[in-house]
Amino acid sequence: MSNTLNFETQSENDPLLLAQAENDALIEMVSDQITLDTFNPNDHELMKRMIEGLGDKRGMVRLRFAETLGEIGEPATPLLLEALANHSNVVVRRAAAKTLTIIADPTAVPALLHAFLNDEDTVVQGSAAGALARTGEAAVPALLEILASPEHPESTKGHAAWALAFIGSEAAEHLYKALNSNSVDVRCAAVGAIAHVAQEQADERACNVLVSSLTDPAEVIRTEAAAALGQINYPPAVPHLILALRDSSSEVKKAAVTSLGKTGDRTAIEPLQAALNDELEVVRLLAKLAISQIENH
Repeated sequence: MSNTLNFETQSENDPLLLAQAENDALIEMVSDQITLDTFNPNDHELMKRMIEGLGDKRGMVRLRFAETLGEIGEPATPLLLEALANHSNVVVRRAAAKTLTIIADPTAVPALLHAFLNDEDTVVQGSAAGALARTGEAAVPALLEILASPEHPESTKGHAAWALAFIGSEAAEHLYKALNSNSVDVRCAAVGAIAHVAQEQADERACNVLVSSLTDPAEVIRTEAAAALGQINYPPAVPHLILALRDSSSEVKKAAVTSLGKTGDRTAIEPLQAALNDELEVVRLLAKLAISQIENH
């Protein structure tokens, strides 16, 4: 009994323990309201208290607040966006971005984009990129603009390209149009994302785009396409990969050799044997490995 009294006294005297106890009571109350279908989504003061709970020092408690706000859904979006943009506690901003990932509200795209490009914390930036990816098609035009702009660093463009790949087939029409861009970064990201579509759905249009990209003027795109074709089962690509063995780029040749080995197509053995005489040792070694893969297929 005395231990209990000591703990209660300590909680009353310790602001941190008191705040944690209040958060525990709050999350239990809201969870009960949601279960009983009595939660009022217009109670902004209550949701603001929950958002403050995203700053709790206990990771599991932050997770419970995020999941509960995610369950509330779009009514919580405006308050989460306010916290993402202006909260002084970086932990709350991080958690707000992750909670918006759960909700995936398309109206959040402009604010998520601003946080992705401007927040001083790299974790917030990455979480905002994740939320943009989860939002889907609504985020695609903005992601393509980032890739096309010379103002953004490679790290930012890398996140944008990842988000596009995550969105995948939902962004397909935007991606096909992006293949006509003058920007190498845009075309490369589009090819990478289309490769994911081809892997997910065995989509013939996507496969044909990868084949066509083997002749793109940019080495990085030809390399991306050659590597991607090794990840999908598309026999019509084999003759084109064989042609890529004569590419002027060593990176393209390496990707083509590796992908031919993965296809298991015996028509590639003779061209790969010719590659055993390539001037680059790494190509010769990869060709030897690819031939072995095909023979053991």
